[in-house]
Amino acid sequence: MANDVQKFDVVVIGGGPGGYAAALYGAAAGLNIALIERDKVGGTCLHRGCVPAKEFLETAHVRRTLEHSREFGITTTGVVVDFAVSQARKNEIVDRLYTGLSGLLKGRKVTIFDGTGRLDANLTVNVVDGADAGAVAQGTNVIIAAGSVPRTLPGFDVDGKYVFTSDEFLNLTKLPVTAAVIGGGAIGCEFASMLADMGTKVTILEGLPTILTGCDAEVASVVSRAFKKRGIAIQTGVKITGHTPAKKVTAVNMEGSDDVSVEMVVVSVGRSPRTQDLLGEGTGVEINDRGFVVADGYMRTANPNVYAVGDVVAGTPQLAHVGFAEAVVAIKTIIGEAVVPVDYDRVPWAIYSNPEVAFCGLTEATAKERGYDVVVKKDPFGGNSRAQIIGETEGVVKIIAEKRADGTAGQILGVHMAGPWVTEQLGAGYYAVNWEATAEEAAALIQPHPSLSETFGETLLALAGRGIHLG
Repeated sequence: MANDVQKFDVVVIGGGPGGYAAALYGAAAGLNIALIERDKVGGTCLHRGCVPAKEFLETAHVRRTLEHSREFGITTTGVVVDFAVSQARKNEIVDRLYTGLSGLLKGRKVTIFDGTGRLDANLTVNVVDGADAGAVAQGTNVIIAAGSVPRTLPGFDVDGKYVFTSDEFLNLTKLPVTAAVIGGGAIGCEFASMLADMGTKVTILEGLPTILTGCDAEVASVVSRAFKKRGIAIQTGVKITGHTPAKKVTAVNMEGSDDVSVEMVVVSVGRSPRTQDLLGEGTGVEINDRGFVVADGYMRTANPNVYAVGDVVAGTPQLAHVGFAEAVVAIKTIIGEAVVPVDYDRVPWAIYSNPEVAFCGLTEATAKERGYDVVVKKDPFGGNSRAQIIGETEGVVKIIAEKRADGTAGQILGVHMAGPWVTEQLGAGYYAVNWEATAEEAAALIQPHPSLSETFGETLLALAGRGIHLG
């Protein structure tokens, strides 16, 4: 006997940031919501991504601080990392956040199905496995938020012994002596930075000409120089062909280059959408040739009653906070409220390496490619009093503005930072870019003294025509 079909205003497939945000925001608007999740609500971000990785990066920060404590008149001896303790602390943080999120969903009366959802015809979602296998939910609308999985490389089967992705790495209890990180993007640089600060000898292997492709070139060069000073080897433009395991190490093989022998290989080459077996027949949803769901600016797919948000969407940044924003757009569209689509050119990016990177808007190169005449100002953190106080002076703030006919700086097009705690400083820059502020308007903001954010304020003043410390 077939299971009864349960009907909802919105059925959400996937409980990661995009999915749970859609469920909570929709429930707050009075909608009857079902959420189908195959693992735990919170998704990759909470359980195997953003949150666990940042806990480990904070452990690395504490170790780095202790290593340099003599500069502050504090003597420490024998700094040792018990990574199992950091792992346990990470699990406690994740569990607390998971419990809180579960409570929020329950408090807003979101119905949660445990299992994998498959969208079939007539806006019907079948739960195909898990504790609620066989359940059927039908929505007036459906939101696909199925997320993504780590991409792997041919010749690098993930075994948890030599070869790891972020999923396996975040369950480690013991650090390797040596490691190679394949991929010099945001996640690869975070892993490399964290491992190096924990005492591991790290090599980054990147196929492109530079690490952090997509960042402003000067910001990327700040990180590259800082990494090399800390002993992180960076090899770019490499073609990796495979690896050859030995007893305790494995040799990463490269065409035209010497092998790199390490205890661990972390593969960090992006993420693939989780769309395999996601759709049945007759859904009307389009999947592109790379496996992503195609959606418009209002997150609608080719079926006007099916939406998609988060990592599964074609042509969008795979960032948790982008999933949050897309979820709001989708729910507002469903209930008929006025909404502005996400401007992907202007979303904030945050990379939690040492030094950190944060940016939004156009890079200098991209602005010029799009035909803008630009005015650029930049200010290093070296002269910032707070940076000197905390002993972290490597970094720069760079702001790009459109050049007016008289040569002065007009609308701010991009804000790019590398340095101490810049991920916590980007908010004002994000407002400036998204509100299309001019240099003069943004320069009127008063920054507290002494603070790291003064470097941003000083760069704005100089961009507007007259800086106090910066010419």
